[in-house]
Formats: sequence, structure tokens, C-alpha cells
Amino acid sequence: MCEHPSPSTAKSKLPGMTYTHLTRDERYQIAILAKAGHDQSQIAEVMNRHRSTISRELRRNRGQRGYRPKQAHEFSQARMRACENGPRIADATWAYVDQQLSELWSPEQISGRLEERGLPSVSHESIYCRIYADKRQGGTLHRALRCQKQRRKRYGSHERRGTIPNQVSIDQRPAIVDTLGRFGDWEADLMIGAGQQQALVTLNERQSRYSLMAHVPFKTARAVSDAIISLLTPFATCVHTLTSDNGREFAQHQRIASELGADFYFARPYASWERGANENMNGLIRQFFPKKMSFREITRSNIEFAMHQLNHRPRKCLGFKTPHEVFTEQLHSRHNAVALQT
Repeated sequence: MCEHPSPSTAKSKLPGMTYTHLTRDERYQIAILAKAGHDQSQIAEVMNRHRSTISRELRRNRGQRGYRPKQAHEFSQARMRACENGPRIADATWAYVDQQLSELWSPEQISGRLEERGLPSVSHESIYCRIYADKRQGGTLHRALRCQKQRRKRYGSHERRGTIPNQVSIDQRPAIVDTLGRFGDWEADLMIGAGQQQALVTLNERQSRYSLMAHVPFKTARAVSDAIISLLTPFATCVHTLTSDNGREFAQHQRIASELGADFYFARPYASWERGANENMNGLIRQFFPKKMSFREITRSNIEFAMHQLNHRPRKCLGFKTPHEVFTEQLHSRHNAVALQT
């Protein structure tokens, strides 16, 4: 335990005298006075210390052979060292970290490399803390980071946005959706404008990468569900599943699923890669609607232009076909298959 004064012992008998840790010399003085036959109150008065300080010292730092000042001081120092916040990182380790940052390694790569080589390690979070501290002091370590983002205060993993009733996890989604082996599986998200005002509902079909967008003046579940239903109703026969994140704006997922005759799934929290195509599409959309842009200024023609550009742009993942070409082919194929069946 650390030697912190309790409220009753924090002050000396003299007014205005505050507590300080006993020094080595004071411990020798205590030993001499105790050996001379003085009781604890007398020792406290002679040393101008509170009697509880003397009592605690004689009780906590006593060995098997009684109170010995040298041993008592070692006990005290050991407790103080035990109170320090973990082991200190050696200068040689930080030198290695700084060197690899200059080589443009990421903090996670540096931490993993140290551990892999069996060297004194340091977590990637500690490296980030060092980088940000260096930045505040005018240093340049932060320039090695690939993404120049503002540092955000980290909180616990407790979800503060509330829970959405009757969510169905992505774990229950058919495996065919992951393989992109079927046309008609969609992903949904909400892009927020500057100042957390207004938003864009974004949808993409996983197999063709076809994109749909709609502007919503409010981030409410009702506004978002109306937009999704409006966008997908013309293709309702080609909507098997929708997958979104856990934002409260998708709280009306059951209404969306009912209107479109589809199944609605939710990705795991903080697992954006489970909607990778949608996240990639949002990055492309930011070319037209940057993060600091106010969405109040967006017009229908702006959205139609962005959708046209994205859907008529060749994509490597589609063999350099455009999403519009693949989407149209799939629609025609499905229409012909239905016609043959009838």
C-alpha cells in the first residue's frame, strides 16, 4: 500500500503544518528516541509530527527484530515504488520507436515487431500517446502517421446510443451474401453533414456496386426509413437483404423489411469491414460532398450528378465494367428469367 496520509493524520499538531513523508534521518531519530524510553506522543512532540504518523511508522515498518531505521526506510521506499504506474519504458525502446516512425512504420507495426523479436515491448496506444504529446510540444513525430486525424478522447466500449429492438445480427445472414454470389443484397448507411446537420442516406448493391443516394433533412428513423423505401421500391423484386450499422436511424428496420419484402441485418458494433463495399462507396461520395460541407446546400441535381458519376465509372473489381452496366445486365437477366417462367 502507498503511504498516503489519512485525513486524521495529514496535518501536524501545529496549525498550518501539512503532512510530508518521513525522511531517512527522521527514522533514525525515531529509533533513538524510542530506545531512550520516550513513548509515541513524546516522540511526536519532539519531532513536531502528529502522533498518528509516529504510530503508523512504528507499526508498518517494523521487522522481526523490531524497529530498525535502515530497514524501515527500505520498506517505505519499496511501497512507494509499488505505487508507480507500471514499469517505465527504457530510452533504448523509445529510440527504436522513433527510428521506425521515421521509416513510416505504424505504431501497431512497431509494437508487434518489438514483441516478435522478444524485445522490451510498448503498446501501440502508448506510442500514439507519445506521438500526440510530441505534437503538443511542437514535435514532428505525428507526420509519420498515415492518417492525420485529430486525437479523440477514448471512452469505454459501452454503447451510448441505446439499443434497437428486434435486431438480427449479421451472423444470421445467409452465407451467399458474403460470397457475392447473388444479385440483390444491399448495404445501407447514413452520411452526416457539417455540424451534425442533415444527412445523406446511401445504399449500394453488393454484387454490382450500384449506388443510390437520398437527402434527408433530419436524422430520424422515420426520415431514413422513408428514404430507403423510396429508393428501393422500384427494385423491390431485387432486394433480398439489407445490412446496416447499429445507428439509431435504422430503428425502423422492421418497417423497411416489411415494405420491401426483404430481410434486414445489423453488422457488429465497430466492425465497419462487415460493410466494406458501403464504407468504400462513402469514401467515393466524399469526393462530391466533403466532410466539412453543409448538406443544406445539396440539391437533387447534385445528388443525381454524383450518382451518375459513381455508377458510370469503370471499377477494377467489376473487370472494368461500370456498376450501371452490371446492374442493368442483372435486371435484364432477371426480367427474362421471369418472362420465361410465365
